[in-house]
Amino acid sequence: HGKQWYQRRVAITAGGKRRGTRDMFARDFRKRGMIPLSTYMKTYRIGDIVDIKGCGTVTSGMPYKAYHGKTGRVFNIAKRAVGVIVNKKVRGKILAKRINLRIEHINHSKCRDDFLNRVKKNELVKKEAKASGTFVCTKRAPVNPRTSHTVKGKGIVVEEVCPIRYEFIA
Repeated sequence: HGKQWYQRRVAITAGGKRRGTRDMFARDFRKRGMIPLSTYMKTYRIGDIVDIKGCGTVTSGMPYKAYHGKTGRVFNIAKRAVGVIVNKKVRGKILAKRINLRIEHINHSKCRDDFLNRVKKNELVKKEAKASGTFVCTKRAPVNPRTSHTVKGKGIVVEEVCPIRYEFIA
């Protein structure tokens, strides 16, 4: 018996900063190894909207796992890093957190591309309408359901389908 009374039989879960990030910070399939130089050639300006995606190759300047996949706005630019304002939910409150990340862990966000393209298209449509003297509505309208119609088969005989009567075979 001896000293067995104080030995623990319960496994303790490790609680490090990178706990549960095996897949999160892993590189994509066939994207391992050297980081492309285009990552370093991108220009970031204050006010740009960026997506945060932790790159497992570069461990310095890495985001904490709670910020992975979030979108933020650049507020500061340093030599190799940028400062990003990100919203984080903490106990029912949404806090604007300021974090510093190396440029390997961020990408330009495409979340506003659709909106900006739509604005440009609307401006052109408005300009043409003004020149022709007509009114045009640039609001997005939901698509109406299709009207009723009869489906016709071309040379196909319509076959009526009905259930077969159940017969008990002893």
